Formats: sequence, C-alpha cells, structure tokens
Amino acid sequence: MDIDIDRVPVASPETKAGPEIKSGPETGLTLDDFMRSFETYKQVNDSRLGQIERRGSVDPLTEERLARIDAALIEQQRRVDTLALKGARPALGREGADDPGRREHKAAFDAYVRKGDAAGLLAIERKALSVGSAPDGGYLVPPEVEREIGRRLVDVSPIRAIAGNRTVSASVYKKPFMTSGPTVGWIGETDARPQTAAPALAELSFPTMELYAMPAATATLLDDAMVDIDQWLASEVDQAFAEQEGVAFVSGDGTNKPKGFLSYTTVDNGSWTWGKIGTVATGAAGAFPSTSPADVLIDFGYALRVGYRRNAVFVMNRKTESAVRKFKDTTGQYLWSPGLTAGAPATLLGYPVVVDDAMPEIGANALAIAFGDFRRGYLVVDRAGVRVLRDPYSAKPYVLFYTTKRVGGGVQDFDAIKLLKFSAS
Repeated sequence: MDIDIDRVPVASPETKAGPEIKSGPETGLTLDDFMRSFETYKQVNDSRLGQIERRGSVDPLTEERLARIDAALIEQQRRVDTLALKGARPALGREGADDPGRREHKAAFDAYVRKGDAAGLLAIERKALSVGSAPDGGYLVPPEVEREIGRRLVDVSPIRAIAGNRTVSASVYKKPFMTSGPTVGWIGETDARPQTAAPALAELSFPTMELYAMPAATATLLDDAMVDIDQWLASEVDQAFAEQEGVAFVSGDGTNKPKGFLSYTTVDNGSWTWGKIGTVATGAAGAFPSTSPADVLIDFGYALRVGYRRNAVFVMNRKTESAVRKFKDTTGQYLWSPGLTAGAPATLLGYPVVVDDAMPEIGANALAIAFGDFRRGYLVVDRAGVRVLRDPYSAKPYVLFYTTKRVGGGVQDFDAIKLLKFSAS
C-alpha cells in the first residue's frame, strides 16, 4: 500500500534553517534533521518504486515530493559539512613562538602587510641568502602561516584531502615508477638460481604551476591592531586556492595547471594498460540502465583490484549522488547511507563518498563517477613557500595582496583509479 506522501514530514532547509555556522551541539541537531529527512526520503522512494512495479509509471506528485526531499537533503548535507568543517578547523597556532628568528620574521611580515615596510623582510632574506624574492616578486610568508594555509586547503579541497602529497623545493618533482618488476618465484633450498630479468622503470614528472589569489583589505582593517593579519590572510586565500586547484585536480589539462585525472587517456577496463585509466560502461547512453541500476555500481566497484579497495572512495558531484541515493540491492537495502556522525562522509556500498562539484554531471559519455585509492593513485605536489606582494595602487583605496603558491598534480598509479562511463559500451 502506498504511503500518504503529503503527510510525511520532512525537515526542509526553508523551515529548519538551523543555527548560525559554528561548532557545538547545534551540529548534532542539524545531523538529526538530516537523518529524519533521509528516512522520509526512503519512504517516498519506496512508494515510487511500488508504483512502477504495479502501474509501470509514477504519480507526478510522488516525483515532485521526492525531488523536494532530495533538495532538502542536499542543503542539509551542505550545512552539516560546513558546521563540521568550522568545528574541525584549527586556529592559527603559535608554533615557534619562542624562536627569535620566527618572531623576527612574523614582525617583519606584519609591518610589510600593514604599512608596506619591506626593510625587515629584505634584511631577513639577505641573511638567509634567499634568491628570487624581490619587491616585484613578493615576500615569503612566515612558516606557520604557510602551514595554516596548507591545513585549510586539505579541509576544503576534496581531492587534496584524499590524494597523496609531496612538498618539494624544486619546480619539478620526478618520481621513478616500476612498470614491471624483476622475475620472482619459488625455488628449492638447493636448486640453482637462474638469472632474473631486470625491472622496467618509467619516470613520472610533476611540474608545479603558479596558483594565485588576490584578497583586498581596507586601510581601516590594516590599521586595526586587534586584527590578526596572519589569520586574516590565511582565511582569505584558502577558499580561492581550493576552488582553483579543485577543478584542476579533476579536469585540468596540465597546461599552466595540474593535470586532472579525467584528462588522461581512458580505455575499457578489460583492455587496460599502464598510462591509461580504465573505464566501466553503464550499458545505457547518458544514464544508468532502467533495470537493475545497482548492479552497475557493484560491477564497477569490483573492477578495482582488491589491493586498492581497502582505502578506496567514490568521487562524484551532488546531483550524481542524489541519483545513486535511490538505488537498492537485491535484498531491498539502500546502497547509499548517510554518515552517522557530523563530518563523517556518506557511504556507497560501504565505501566513503567524496562529493566534488568539479566532477561532471551524468550525461552522454560522461565520466561522472570515480572509484579508487586516491592516496596511491593521484599525487599533489606543493612547492615550499607562499609569497605575498602588496599592491596599494591598482585598486585605491583598497590594498591588494597578490598571494601565490606553486602546485602540481597528476596520476601516479594508473591502476588505482577507475571511472564509470555513462555510455552503452
């Protein structure tokens, strides 16, 4: 029997706006709202599936109701994620506060940002025999500010948070990779040891490219001694950096930016070779198949070798997540489950779901879902040092701070990531 969908309550973002974004017990209350909404979603979706089985079609009112609940779930998930992020974000630490050199650098940087006085920074860099730092190239921020920016990027950049990471001092990071190992096997204690074949090595190269943000400040803010300039700068650039690099890690073409994992040559997973990324087709052009769509996700999960599945995650955008949220297995259990605590990711087939809106939407030949061990599969390379160039002239009366860091990225293990292709074959 169908449930009365118009009498099922749902905590919508319009009627339950929730608290202001801050940490505390409010996070749990918002999570409770989300869990109640998901239970309602399952009831309405069960009704929709029942209508399809009996009538071969769905009541438009049921579709409309399900869409409203789905929109509420997406909004509530954003709110829960934001609350958890704010609660987990560390305050700018005082690491190295007792180090005279650190204190000197911090004081000199503060004078440069507030008043444009670069004498202190110039003196520090002369003592360190630094090269490449000049008034037209900017000055290095204190180490604690650089670390804070890095921590914030991990918090807000989906792929950076799950990928491998290296910090280098050169402009290019080169990594040898064994594409085929030496011949090995079992042998008796007294048997002869034949000579084995040498391993085959390939070299992967990850150049770092310049990433920039340009926050602006008023003279009043810079004159206010109560404002923590380090904290202000870190908070202003983290979102801009995360948005720019987030798109590049997914779909960047490698020209003046990292190369995204969707930009590599793809091949059907049955014909996979090193240097390409394997794909699994859904069997329907631009969509999941109309019958047994859950089987596609299960087959896709098993396309990844068992050694990589231990730490694997699904990556997709929110619209794709809303589509797979409807799927059930043969026992009637939903494949998608919400996180049980604030900040915990939802799971699909028991694996975490990372939501990245840089991923493409479901469409013809779209590579809309990725699955793999991104820690082993994708590498983010950061060149040490964040530079700031103060510009009080270009946008008077505001002061601009041209902030740059160098970032690279690319696939380092082509067998660790698989893509779901929305095509017939």
